[in-house]
Amino acid sequence: MEEKKDYRAELFYEQKNGYDTLTDERRAELENYCEEYKRWLDISRTERECVRNAIELAEAEGFTAYVPGMQLKAGDRVYYSNRGKALLLAVIGAKPMSDGAVIAAAHIDSPRLDLKQLPLYEDNELAFFKTHYYGGIKKYQWTAIPLELHGAVVTKDGETIDIVIGRDKSDPVLTVSDLLPHLSGDQMSKKLGEAIKAEALNIMVGSVPYADEGSDRVKLAVMSILNSSYGITEADLISAELFAVPAFDVRDLGLDRSFIGAYGHDDRVCAYAELRAIMDLKEAPARTAVCILADKEETGSDGVSGMKSEAFEWFMSKLCASDGSGLLDCFANSICISADVTAAFDPNYPDVSEKRNAAKLNYGVGLHKFTGSRGKSGTNDAPAELVAYMRRVLDENGVQWQMCELGKVDQGGGGTVAMFMGNRNIDTIDAGVPVISMHAPYEVVSKYDCYMTYLCMKAVYGDK
Repeated sequence: MEEKKDYRAELFYEQKNGYDTLTDERRAELENYCEEYKRWLDISRTERECVRNAIELAEAEGFTAYVPGMQLKAGDRVYYSNRGKALLLAVIGAKPMSDGAVIAAAHIDSPRLDLKQLPLYEDNELAFFKTHYYGGIKKYQWTAIPLELHGAVVTKDGETIDIVIGRDKSDPVLTVSDLLPHLSGDQMSKKLGEAIKAEALNIMVGSVPYADEGSDRVKLAVMSILNSSYGITEADLISAELFAVPAFDVRDLGLDRSFIGAYGHDDRVCAYAELRAIMDLKEAPARTAVCILADKEETGSDGVSGMKSEAFEWFMSKLCASDGSGLLDCFANSICISADVTAAFDPNYPDVSEKRNAAKLNYGVGLHKFTGSRGKSGTNDAPAELVAYMRRVLDENGVQWQMCELGKVDQGGGGTVAMFMGNRNIDTIDAGVPVISMHAPYEVVSKYDCYMTYLCMKAVYGDK
């Protein structure tokens, strides 16, 4: 009798938990990679810090600042800092730029509380900072947690003064107050999104009055501390970019240490993956590899440091000019990985996801053919040919991946920088790390998925 074939194994698409196939050698590599990522994330709380720390790593790996007019050859490693808030890096390939580049684009901004331009005020002998929240947040999550202050003050004479308060364990931290349960009946009767008003996200900063007889003595005392520590006045806060971010250390999470808990995984976990991958290119790739660490994704990618900025065209045009290639020819033959996180299926909230097509923790890098919301509004929608290319490259390099989408069709959705790259005539697909509690002050990712996302970027950069 003819033996029956195992048609299920042959014909069905089956996903596996990554730890079922992980070797001891790869487990050690995974842990080493995640420790490096944790160290970088712990000191990279804002886009300025991300850029500064990324440049330090890149220069240690032989990258040099791009200067217009540089003669570039295969294997050269250059970077361009866009106003200290976004970064582009490239390793020049063996083929001309007219054959296209292999681009990975992530963003390094995260939801936070920005200080208003006139933030400091006193009320009932308490001093506060007024804030304007940045990006998509649940406002109630930002009360009654410790906060740090990060950013830069630029004085009228052009001096930039970096400020970090709360990161060092000897520093004070800040907070936004919340109501005690005993008096919050009216608050808790409101809808979740209305219980905390944006104008109530005021940060407590002091209570000791200045020793004189004037008004606003607590405000004056706080301003005198800032003046003695940083040499600034209240007028200097007008030209400042100061952000309140959660004062949580990056930590292993779970009894088995399989997760990383931190602020800012979205999207620094993907930014680090592509940064590490391009730095690990030891030889000239076939096509020029480009790494983009962009700003302003959380607010729509506008502005000089966002992904819509022509700073990208400027940088790419300079690379093209080095071998006489046309920029539009380069774009038409390029591919881009929009390296952004996706939502992981959370068994505590199953109703918002369509389980068959949701990303799962420990199942590898998540690929999105499309993002957007509801009827694919605001999406890039990658060509099927690019999806097939990704399948081949990742399978050939032993990278575990999963196809996914962000929630049920009419539940909502989300976007990335993919559509802005697609609008430039660059074939683009989303790929990134699944996240639990995305956009919360404390997000959770799987170490396995972090490592597979890095291997994904490395495989695509190195493809022949």
